[in-house]
Amino acid sequence: MQVLVRDNNVDQAIRVLKKKLQREGVFREMKRRASYEKPSEQRAREKAEAVRRARKLARKQAQREGLIAAPKPKVLKPRAASAAAPR
Repeated sequence: MQVLVRDNNVDQAIRVLKKKLQREGVFREMKRRASYEKPSEQRAREKAEAVRRARKLARKQAQREGLIAAPKPKVLKPRAASAAAPR
């Protein structure tokens, strides 16, 4: 994984890195590996994850076929005037 630091802005690069790690599931994996997980708990967790994935896939498929309505798009709020000013 690679993050470019522009204009020596390390804070922004750290935010970008954290967002990438979050998307990849690294933090969830670290939390899961922090302590021992019994094999029965592992099987139950993996099964629940598989069910969640299958439901999500079925929901997306139903939306594509028009069987259920797609979620409403999020409306972005306009930014503050000082932040939107050109540099």
